Amino acid sequence: LNNGYLGMVRQWQELFFSKRYSATCLKRRTTCPPACSNPGDTCLAYIPDFVKLAEAYEAVGIRVEKEDQIEPALKKAGEVKDRPVVIDFLIEEEANVWPMVPAGGANKDMLLGGKK
Repeated sequence: LNNGYLGMVRQWQELFFSKRYSATCLKRRTTCPPACSNPGDTCLAYIPDFVKLAEAYEAVGIRVEKEDQIEPALKKAGEVKDRPVVIDFLIEEEANVWPMVPAGGANKDMLLGGKK
């Protein structure tokens, strides 16, 4: 799953550090404003480009940008028998992963859907 961020780190910063994001945007460049917390029009589309990375290692790279592309991508991946397949699922930038166990927490402290 690719949201263009170091997703779990960004999620921790959202939930436990009042959305003070630091060093989580994979699209960040030296030309970005110092206080930038959201990707904008000048950001690169894919950092890293997992499709090109897969192809560089002689694997098959597939990018899924819309829900209706999921089934064809899985079908194509299933048809490949001679090498690995990497599917790059682009998801919403603010998407979080649930359930989540906070750092240092026990499984009984698990967070479900954003509730602490």
